[in-house]
Amino acid sequence: MGTLTTLTDEAKIALDTLADRTAGLVSPSLRLGVTGLSRAGKTVFITALVHNLIHGGRLPMFEAQKSGRIAKAYLEEQPDDAVPRFQYEDHLKALIEERIWPDSTRAISELRLTIEYESASMWNRMFSGGKLSLDIVDYPGEWLLDLPLLNKSYAEFSSDSFELARLESRRELAGEWLAAADGIDADVQADEVTAQRLARIFTGYLRAGKADERALSTLPPGRFLMPGDLDGSPALTFAPLPNLTSGKFRPGSLAAMMERRYEAYKTHVVKPFFREHIARLDRQIVLVDAMQAMNAGPSAIADLERALTEILSCFRPGSTNFLTGLVQRRISRILIAATKADHLHHESHDRLQAIVRRLVDRAVSRADFSGANVDVLAMAAVRTTREATVTQGKEVLPVIVGTPLKGETIDGERFDGKTETAIFPGDLPAKPDSIFEGPESVSEDPAIRFVRFRPPALEKTAEGFTLSLPHIRLDRALQFLIGDRLA
Repeated sequence: MGTLTTLTDEAKIALDTLADRTAGLVSPSLRLGVTGLSRAGKTVFITALVHNLIHGGRLPMFEAQKSGRIAKAYLEEQPDDAVPRFQYEDHLKALIEERIWPDSTRAISELRLTIEYESASMWNRMFSGGKLSLDIVDYPGEWLLDLPLLNKSYAEFSSDSFELARLESRRELAGEWLAAADGIDADVQADEVTAQRLARIFTGYLRAGKADERALSTLPPGRFLMPGDLDGSPALTFAPLPNLTSGKFRPGSLAAMMERRYEAYKTHVVKPFFREHIARLDRQIVLVDAMQAMNAGPSAIADLERALTEILSCFRPGSTNFLTGLVQRRISRILIAATKADHLHHESHDRLQAIVRRLVDRAVSRADFSGANVDVLAMAAVRTTREATVTQGKEVLPVIVGTPLKGETIDGERFDGKTETAIFPGDLPAKPDSIFEGPESVSEDPAIRFVRFRPPALEKTAEGFTLSLPHIRLDRALQFLIGDRLA
């Protein structure tokens, strides 16, 4: 990632880090990045993490909680005034009271959770106040896919975009844009109407790729899908052009206009995002919805692998010592979490974990992760199902029981969003490589598709207290990400 920044950028990052470290001498903090592509469960993960820590949820593999060393956890004012607050209370209400999934991440947000604890070490108890502020930074994984653009010229970006669009899995989706672009002479005089038309059609192609039935992942530029307050600005009004040369474009030409806006996008959108947020992270979790991609087939799986490779290449992994850590930040722990494990029987969890490990193998082998601890985990931040068995003739099948979302279908049966049902989700393949081969490899029954469930109705104690959100291996995720800082 060093090649994506200038000396000026590095100086600003060092100053920001020094300011953070100085403040941390008085009040120790840890910045945790939470990302993943759309619908991977970022909002749900953060809400469940905070709720279980504040309310003393069941976290048997989280050592500090299990041993009773956590005195309390509570929300505090976040340190970055220019970043929107993660709306924890609204998301919790949606999950618990309305039993609907909260709105997906559309922009960056932040939340500070402070944990008061007693160190397990007598030595640490002498020198530590036993307080850690966990600054949780939530951001769309699609924005990470923009970071490689910093190393690409406009001509290279255009060439890569056309190469992707002409893949068999995308050609139909990109048909209108490819037809419109092929009829454009990049050397014609710049025209705002043409620029807006091409940007609109190109954005339509990117959005079509995000649909459930396609589930494509590699769709930069990310802000075209989530523009926020930049919607309609020149920095988001450009598109790739065909047959570009690597030299300079004629001043006043359409290509020159598109190149200028592309460079503005990198300067005013991509670089600040990296410098102000990604370069300041200490720990990172990447949430992966592999099952949505498996539903869509091998092309979506291959595209997810491509996206994860690019995402992981954007981080700054490694370790620092006391002196270098004052001006340099490295992500020392990265967790790749396969989400929605509750959509499978526990017998398939190891297979889900193996599939996601296979998806990130290439990224880990390509990137330099020396000094960083990387792990893969199958989990569900909120468990929506329970396990049972059903008998069909002489065969006993392991099933999951839950309430499918309204509109979900299996074998022609359409669910109403109210009725609880038992579903046999099928078995994931024992060999992870087989998911790249064809839809029949995903399950023993090719007709079976994974369905989405409503959030669970929470149990209550005899005294009437509502229990914390149930989960699968959220405690293991917490132990890996922050357990060492509470030792």
